[in-house]
Amino acid sequence: MREGFGRKRVWFGAVGITALFLVVLLLSVKITDITVTGNKKYDSDQIVEMLFPDSLSKNSGICYLKDRFEPHKKIPFVEDYKIVFRSMSQIEIIVYEKSMVGCVSYMSSYMYFDKDGIIVESASEKLPGIPEITGLKFGHIVLYEKLPVESAQIFSDILNLTQVLSIYQIESDQIRFSTNGSTTLHIGDIDVVLGGNNDLNGKISELSDIMPQIVGLSGTLYLDTYDEGNLNAMYAFKPRA
Repeated sequence: MREGFGRKRVWFGAVGITALFLVVLLLSVKITDITVTGNKKYDSDQIVEMLFPDSLSKNSGICYLKDRFEPHKKIPFVEDYKIVFRSMSQIEIIVYEKSMVGCVSYMSSYMYFDKDGIIVESASEKLPGIPEITGLKFGHIVLYEKLPVESAQIFSDILNLTQVLSIYQIESDQIRFSTNGSTTLHIGDIDVVLGGNNDLNGKISELSDIMPQIVGLSGTLYLDTYDEGNLNAMYAFKPRA
């Protein structure tokens, strides 16, 4: 019995020493190599600075324990992030950004919403790459709730349009919806009148072909006369005085 008890003590002692050694090892290793993926709104240096503001936070052991047992830091426009240890001194930060299709101006702020119209973030400045949506009528806006517009169909229209623009790598600063159902893009100093939401692929394809000819100009391009059956269509461009 004593011999068995002694063996258990030796075994537990060995486990304890091993665990202590691992803790000491972790606490003595610094993270020196950080890779950031999935980030668009922030560059990699900004993400690293927000998550590792000082030398202590780059300690492998502390980083692991905080990531494992503490809530993640709240970062604007970021849904969550994941820290993956590639080695004791090398980690990868995988960023999951909030999905946003547009924003509206409201009480001196920009309110960003997702494809379903849910307000996911607010900011005092407009982010590049996300169009401001104008012409909508809405009531009081509450963060994390749906933008209170007259018809929820508008969110599908916005999503469809922004997806087509993305395919052709066209970035619109603003999208204006008129009460008569017409849609106008604002791209720099150029307004692009699309008309209704029909034939969006064809209209944006034409816009993609025309843009190199009018870039740097100021005026209005009328694509509301687009006709899929007319292969030799001409579109009016009215320079701004």
